Amino acid sequence: VQLQAFGGGLVHTGASLRLSCPASGFTFSRYAMAWFRQAPGKEREFVAAISLNGRSTYSADSVKGRFTISRDNAKNTVYLQMNSLKPEDTAVYYCAADRYGSSRYREGSEYEYWGQGTLVTVSS
Repeated sequence: VQLQAFGGGLVHTGASLRLSCPASGFTFSRYAMAWFRQAPGKEREFVAAISLNGRSTYSADSVKGRFTISRDNAKNTVYLQMNSLKPEDTAVYYCAADRYGSSRYREGSEYEYWGQGTLVTVSS
């Protein structure tokens, strides 16, 4: 199983970034996907999740209206479009896969597979 987040970088407040996470080694279309993040000195937190077919999405209140999660099952890839970035969005962002599409999608313990993170730094 391989998950690797790409697309992080250093940007200024108000900028946009698009993270991608290509997956291999499992049947991507049978897994709900999510993004989590961990800021320096803080616990990992839920960012956004998407159902198996992409019809349902969920976002943390802190990113609602700014971040959009999407997926392309033909490309085995999940994306996170991040707009209007703020310094408090600075974190390492991780993608994760959940075989059962649990209703507890905000809980990291529900996810079987985790990708290598990508660092997003937003300067003020």
